[in-house]
Amino acid sequence: MALLAQQIPRCFNSIKLSSFIKATQITKHSPRPRQTLLNGLVAPALLSSDTCFLQWGIKTYRTSSSWSSFQSANPHRHKSSAQSTLLPSVSERPERIPSLESELPPEELEDLPPLCPLQPVSEEVAIQIAAHPLLPLSSFTLGDYIDHSETLQQLVKLGVDLSKIEKHPDVANLLLRLDFEKDIGQILLFLKDVGLEDNQLGSFLTKNCAIFSEDIENLKTRVAYLQSKNFSKTDITRMVKNSPFLLNFSVERLDNRLGFFQKELELSVKKTRDLVVRLPRLLTGSLEPVKENMKVYRLELGFKHNEIQHMVTRVPKMLTANKRKLVESFDYVHNVMNIPHHIIVKFPQVFNTRVFKIKERHLFLAYLGKAQYDPVKPNYVSLDKFVSIPDEVFCKEIAKASVSDFEKFLKTL
Repeated sequence: MALLAQQIPRCFNSIKLSSFIKATQITKHSPRPRQTLLNGLVAPALLSSDTCFLQWGIKTYRTSSSWSSFQSANPHRHKSSAQSTLLPSVSERPERIPSLESELPPEELEDLPPLCPLQPVSEEVAIQIAAHPLLPLSSFTLGDYIDHSETLQQLVKLGVDLSKIEKHPDVANLLLRLDFEKDIGQILLFLKDVGLEDNQLGSFLTKNCAIFSEDIENLKTRVAYLQSKNFSKTDITRMVKNSPFLLNFSVERLDNRLGFFQKELELSVKKTRDLVVRLPRLLTGSLEPVKENMKVYRLELGFKHNEIQHMVTRVPKMLTANKRKLVESFDYVHNVMNIPHHIIVKFPQVFNTRVFKIKERHLFLAYLGKAQYDPVKPNYVSLDKFVSIPDEVFCKEIAKASVSDFEKFLKTL
């Protein structure tokens, strides 16, 4: 019996080797089209059959070992009887041994992994491999995430400039976490209802992508507040377009700002509403420049309160203009051109004009002997036209000279 136990593994090795050689010959002489296309799948098939042989050999060896133990326990059994009992146990094994010559179905071949990741593949297979770029763990630009984010792709189609948004990391990280349909779609519909056109959404969102962090109900509440203050739909659209962050502020802040300008300037409700419609960033910007400019007009430049009211309602930018620019413009117009306060009040556009432009035109008129700004005297030059019309009209209607003469004069300065 010990001799039989030693011979079974040798027999198993012999069967295993012959089966492998036979399978190799089958593969060489009878190639299947499916296996030729998908390189690397033949070896796994052989490995699978080989594993089945290994399992069968182990079971056979265990059967012979169990019989040997049984014979030791029953010494009175005849040797011939042992052999007659052993042979049927091998031939009548319960499990069917898979044949290497039988082909595996194509669907099983497709599930088998390649033998080695470095194994060469055919050109037909190579062109079918889709190579997707890996998602970077961190980056300084949103461009690295566009291929992986539908949200960024849709924003680009709307005209959003991602290069400006990525300068604000908090907003950029917010966009990467948002779902376009669920988080952004409803905000876009809301902005459309407010009155923004499709070609205006890109510019608006480039300046204020932080609006996606706002609750949609809060946004609707702020619009409803403006409507309750008798702002028309056209007014609200204009304000939101010119001041994209307007709706990011709470109702309490908007109400406080409106109250501040009405009280500080002593304006009526209608004039206060017209003021913020023309310059809506008064509701969103800092109040410090406004307070500082009010002191400058009153204390340094010598304007009365009612004169300040008239000027800022005509030119709202005077409330937020640079203090140094205001002082330079007033000093040149009042002290060099000799224009009094009451005329400046009528034409406050001078505070919204570059100082060097005022100097160039005044010096040219003085060179021609036409610098006369008193309305009660002949050849009066209106201060409004003086600062607002283009050079061609200024030369033709006021200076009565050609543009080339004006340009030659400027070269002498």
